[in-house]
Amino acid sequence: MHAGAVLLGGLFHLARGVHVGFVLAREGGLALIDPGSLPPHLRLALKVGRSLERKGVGDQPGASPLERAMTRLGPSYVKFGQFLATRPDIVGMAAARDLERLQDRVPPFPQEEAVRVVERDLGRPLRESFVEFSLPVAAASIAQVHKAQILDADGTLRNVAVKVMRPGIRVQFQRELQAMRFMARIVHALLPDAERLRPREVVEILARSVMMEMDFRLEAAAMSELAENTKEDTDFRVPRPEWERTARDVLTSEWIDGIRLNDRETLLASGLDVRALGRTVIQSFLRQAIRDGFFHADMHPGNLFADKEGRLVAVDFGIMGRLGLNERRFLAEILLGFILRDYKRVAQVHFEAGYVPRHHSVEDFAQAIRAIGEPIHQRRADEISMAKVLTLLFDVTALFDMSTRTELVMLQKTMVVVEGVARSLDPQLDMWTGAEPVVRSWIARNMGPIGRLESAGRAALTLSDVLTDIPDIAQRLRRIMIRLDEEGSRDVKAMERIAKLERRRAIWSTVALWAIAVGALVMAFR
Repeated sequence: MHAGAVLLGGLFHLARGVHVGFVLAREGGLALIDPGSLPPHLRLALKVGRSLERKGVGDQPGASPLERAMTRLGPSYVKFGQFLATRPDIVGMAAARDLERLQDRVPPFPQEEAVRVVERDLGRPLRESFVEFSLPVAAASIAQVHKAQILDADGTLRNVAVKVMRPGIRVQFQRELQAMRFMARIVHALLPDAERLRPREVVEILARSVMMEMDFRLEAAAMSELAENTKEDTDFRVPRPEWERTARDVLTSEWIDGIRLNDRETLLASGLDVRALGRTVIQSFLRQAIRDGFFHADMHPGNLFADKEGRLVAVDFGIMGRLGLNERRFLAEILLGFILRDYKRVAQVHFEAGYVPRHHSVEDFAQAIRAIGEPIHQRRADEISMAKVLTLLFDVTALFDMSTRTELVMLQKTMVVVEGVARSLDPQLDMWTGAEPVVRSWIARNMGPIGRLESAGRAALTLSDVLTDIPDIAQRLRRIMIRLDEEGSRDVKAMERIAKLERRRAIWSTVALWAIAVGALVMAFR
């Protein structure tokens, strides 16, 4: 029975995989695959697949081949395509540019279904949660948004946005993910040396990303954290979540009355300073990434508004990025290094962060970076693309065996989008002049005297943790001695070996922790 179910499941996934391949072939999506990188049997399969292309499909205006294919395959594949657009390290820049045009627009689901989801998840009738609840104002593959009103304790009516999960979407995504896992295993079996593609890893990352995006409590938490981080920023704000009206499938937040940034004519007609808005877009993103280490990773124009005070307002926090302290220092220093033309420092930062193996030469790497930096200084500031510089930088580092860092790839991809939005508002925007105050401020704060004191504080905490661990190590040694007593002479030699190994491990663990802690203190006061 079980074997039969597995066989049926395999046949279903295989049929789904054949359908996906057929749609990709018909829409011309296979044209992006380089046959030179494939073994003979897959080159033959690619040739057969290319023969299925619709006549003239490559010359059709409008949607790109991958965009058409993913849209035909349905919401799960639209989401998958959008995810792959953030991973040019896996699919290549050409495919990533193709996929980033995917529009997540689908018809709304019926109002009565939305009401059922809200009542079920909030555990009370709709009228007890909302005074008014509109028809959907926007719909996507995972959820749709309704405008509603709530009554505050002081009797004030307030507008809110209610995001409602699409019914059955989790089951649908799980079914499609199983088919994707099956296809990834087939790709791995047919092309085991395709390490760059990492098909199984890609599907699992997508699965985790989508599952997190499908819990609106996590999105509300991201919204809350970003709002806390940016509360002192006068030119940027985040809507507040309404926690008592938020659950796994329902997210209620402050309603934003504003103008989308992709509506430049309305922005100008409203008297807003679009050049200032363009500068705010890039500076807000850099503050989030460098200062806070937590940034909105889906800053396309549809998710950005300008309110009547001219502040930038972001919505939709399903995709967020994080950077650790080392990654933030890395980003700040390479941007400042390019601004100051200090290519040796840019190279050193890569080595200090451990991104480039030590067997390479810092001087050789600095020479490669100079090949990126010098051409940009021969051009006008408004012609220089910060995102392109980072893309070229990652291309060069690949020659020096720099391992792919997912968080940096997401950062680079977000910067491409952010730069595009900023330049759509102000085509003459000097990205580097806009970035410099944010970068210099962070470096002065974190690598100056205050930053060194904070590093010393972190080192002191590490020392404290080491001291706290010593009693536990002693207890472990004591347990070993008790075990020796209980076992008596039975296999005494084996027990002695265990005790010796345990003591050696404990001693070296302690020595290593002390070395790390002392090293941290030394670094803090250098």
